[in-house]
Amino acid sequence: MNNPKYHSSLFWFAVINAFATFLLIGLGGLVTSHEAGMSVPDWPTSYGYNMFALPFKFWQGLAFFEHTHRLLASVVGFLTTILAVWLWLKDHRKWMHWLGITAFLLVIVQGILGGLRVRLQMDDLGIPHGAIAQVFLVLTCAIALFTSRWWHGTETEPQQTVPRGLRSHVLFVTILIFIQLIIAATMRHQHAGLAIWDFPLAHGKIWPDTSPAAIAEYNAHRPPGILGNPIAAFEVNLQMIHRLVAYALFLGVLAVPFMARKRLGGADGLTKFAWFWLALISVQIGLGAWTIWSNKAADITTLHVMGGALSLLTGALWWLVATRRHQMAEHK
Repeated sequence: MNNPKYHSSLFWFAVINAFATFLLIGLGGLVTSHEAGMSVPDWPTSYGYNMFALPFKFWQGLAFFEHTHRLLASVVGFLTTILAVWLWLKDHRKWMHWLGITAFLLVIVQGILGGLRVRLQMDDLGIPHGAIAQVFLVLTCAIALFTSRWWHGTETEPQQTVPRGLRSHVLFVTILIFIQLIIAATMRHQHAGLAIWDFPLAHGKIWPDTSPAAIAEYNAHRPPGILGNPIAAFEVNLQMIHRLVAYALFLGVLAVPFMARKRLGGADGLTKFAWFWLALISVQIGLGAWTIWSNKAADITTLHVMGGALSLLTGALWWLVATRRHQMAEHK
């Protein structure tokens, strides 16, 4: 049955915008992994040229990653602008109009932050730049979900209620993933290489010594090939916090499919999605270990970044779908 409130072209455009945003996060990860963030020294121009007319002779080395990131960011900004206007004109829900405007404003703020990072030579701006990127990804994917046939169809289809405790647990774990991503962004923008270069131990211990003498020893005997600024106790402790939060996240996600199977049944779509989330978190932890063992190889590190974004997105979408189902079940 056709639903007059569902617009197929709008939905697929939102999906394309969300997918482009995910690719942009991956490309941004490559920029940071290759230490290419300042390789194009000016903004909004590129080497004095209009960025859209930059001669190909400049598209080489580290500048390739940074300039390609700028171009894809411009594409995402353009798509988001179209999406905001389209939602305002075609979607009957007022709150969706403002959600589109929010996405439009966020992409502007994101672009300004990226530009100021170059203009002001303030690498620390990469931390809020990375955090907003994660929020923007969740927002674009949420818009795609809200414009889907399924979201509109739940108004007439019976839905099984999702217990509040299960929804709250998933929301808490998802927020913790976001905090973990901020910790990770802070680590990456210290540019100190690997503060701890062994795993599962940390400098040969369960918890490493961070006394001034120990830090001096770490800096004096860094393994060959580890590049970056000298490490301090802050970087060591931050990486240990990152590891502890990762273990907590694994346990938190591990509980979800078992809770969902008990409350919703093994065949329920949310239960299956929870198993996917657990598999994703397991792979993500493996990528984190591989990042250390590979001495932060750019491709492995970037996969770890993209895995983090996908883990956050999975939790957010699970919670949104569960909340929608619960609301519609209560109205029946």
